Amino acid sequence: MIDAWPRPVLVAGPCALEPGDVNIRVAESLAELGSQLGLSVIYKGSFDKANRTRADAPRGLGLEEGLSALERVKRHSGLPLLTDVHEPWQAQPVGNVVDVLQVPAFLCRQTDLLTAVGGTGKPVNVKKGQWMSPESMAGAVEKLQRAGAYATAVTERGTIFGYGDLVVDMRSFRRLKEATGAAVLYDATHAVQRPGMGPGGVTGGCRADIPQLMYAAAAAGADGFFVETHPNPDEALSDRESMVLLKNLRGLVEKTLDVWMRANAETVIGT
Repeated sequence: MIDAWPRPVLVAGPCALEPGDVNIRVAESLAELGSQLGLSVIYKGSFDKANRTRADAPRGLGLEEGLSALERVKRHSGLPLLTDVHEPWQAQPVGNVVDVLQVPAFLCRQTDLLTAVGGTGKPVNVKKGQWMSPESMAGAVEKLQRAGAYATAVTERGTIFGYGDLVVDMRSFRRLKEATGAAVLYDATHAVQRPGMGPGGVTGGCRADIPQLMYAAAAAGADGFFVETHPNPDEALSDRESMVLLKNLRGLVEKTLDVWMRANAETVIGT
């Protein structure tokens, strides 16, 4: 289990866990990246994408196979694991395997889910809903802490604008920290999603916008970064248009860390 939320931290991995060797390939690359840059890395992969746009969209490996896949990732890479849960009954079996539990943005106000996740005693990352103000996330964090969550983080992806875009208010990172007292992460890949705007009505996105927004978040006070990545995003099972190409991740992270270190020079020196 991670001791707490380190600063900075990179939460990264494929959107949905996949069959074959993709999960391990991504994990090994992330482990190498973390080692070379001296960066705390947490591997992320979802066993179920329960909020897909269309009924016929692939949802992932499922709970049992997905947890087995995550266990293999840990054996091969040594990285701590994060995955999201959608229903309260999933919290305990997931908590028996992973190091960090995640509450999806659409479920960030669900009291029974937050209580179950917090009750595992594990660190928790709760994603801020696209309709929520920074201050309104204080209630979600309080529910987690009352239930016994070891350490909490809140992830910002932006606020819904019209019907197809999210807009990230860079003031949100400071406001989230002040309101919740939790670590605040920036979701660099979901922030560029365009829900329902991709081919065939699936979720679209614009990965070309990821770098500039990620650098801005690093300067604005984010404690870490959530980045979905894949060796070939165009063949991924989910979020194809908003994932970072794995071979491009290192350059993106290096530039982001440079901005982050400059923005946090006094804090880093002080520690």
